[in-house]
Amino acid sequence: MENQRSFHWAWVILATVFVDLFINYSVRIGYGVVLPEMISNLGFTRTDTASIYNSYLFAYIAVTPFSGYLTDRLGARRVITTCALILGVGVILMGTIQELWTACLFYAVVGIGASGMWTPVLTVVQRWFTPKKRGLALGIISPGYGLGFAAMGAAFPWILQHYSWRHAWYFLGAGALAMVLGNALLLKSDPESSGYRPWGEKEYPSGPGTATPAPSAKVSLSAIFKSRNFWIIGFSYFATAYSLYGVTTFMVDYAKTQLGIPIEKASLLATVHGFAQVLGVLTVLPLSDYLGRKKTIIISNCFIAASLFCIVFTGSSWSALCFFVGLFAVFYGPTFPIYGLCAGDYFPRSVMGTVIGAWTPFYGIGAIMSHWVTGMLRDSTGIYNLAFLTHGVMALAGLVLILFVHKRPS
Repeated sequence: MENQRSFHWAWVILATVFVDLFINYSVRIGYGVVLPEMISNLGFTRTDTASIYNSYLFAYIAVTPFSGYLTDRLGARRVITTCALILGVGVILMGTIQELWTACLFYAVVGIGASGMWTPVLTVVQRWFTPKKRGLALGIISPGYGLGFAAMGAAFPWILQHYSWRHAWYFLGAGALAMVLGNALLLKSDPESSGYRPWGEKEYPSGPGTATPAPSAKVSLSAIFKSRNFWIIGFSYFATAYSLYGVTTFMVDYAKTQLGIPIEKASLLATVHGFAQVLGVLTVLPLSDYLGRKKTIIISNCFIAASLFCIVFTGSSWSALCFFVGLFAVFYGPTFPIYGLCAGDYFPRSVMGTVIGAWTPFYGIGAIMSHWVTGMLRDSTGIYNLAFLTHGVMALAGLVLILFVHKRPS
């Protein structure tokens, strides 16, 4: 085994998955930026557009438990590379849609591809870093999804001016296909098979007869599902996901249609949201290494709930809206990686991918319900206020649930 290296491959892993997240979340969260033009051009209702996004989420939550399991069995490189190919094809097809059913079908294909862009990414990063460095590592890569959202908010008006909303999908699909080669060449599924230890530990001692660390304990699926912490964290994840998605997806439409803000200005909310996410993941995630994931989730959900309530009561004040959307996004960004880090904190290393994948249905059902309820309340009442207040209540529910999580026994 090679031992003395001045450069650790963990940093190549981080750079590669950073680009994966940037492209994936430009597609995923950027849907809300493209949304008003799709409504205008294709005649979709808000409930229709919620159904399109939910087709993505249904596919995503159906496939992600398997992608997490396959990551533990086959390695992250194979899973992420295959999913990048599926993602790219699905995104390009989104640029061709004419009817609701094709939009739902093609965005479901995107959801299948996206299943390899979160759970396997969290798993491979946690395997390449020690527990006390995982928050730092995820803090480095997580700006990828915030910057992806910010880039869509900034670039979409230019794309719309020079091309059409369909070209936004074409450009993003080309980026996803380019990452197929990058993942295949640069990703390595675990440090041990490549002659490394997780970054943050001392290298293996060299010489004959030296021992390598014992593999992490094997845990059965039934033991995972019998764990009290698994279910409490899962339901907390459900409530928190519900609180986050409705506002994020519909905030540009909220600003344009309810507040009367021009689309060029309203789309800047996505840029505010994206850059605020970067600030959050660079500060809150490393802080979670010291505070602990449980305390960090409690603090985050307090601020998420407060900012959601304030968004409703800002009225037509553009500066106040930008401030509270930004505050919301500071804690939005770290939420998903922090729940993923709970898998490494409360469960053995050998099943991290399986646990993160098994939590995905909780998250996905929360997001699906958030979109449908938000869309239906907006269509029935004509405004978003009641839906956004409901999101704040769900953030508080996620906070209460996490209080009951106990530290994993030694």
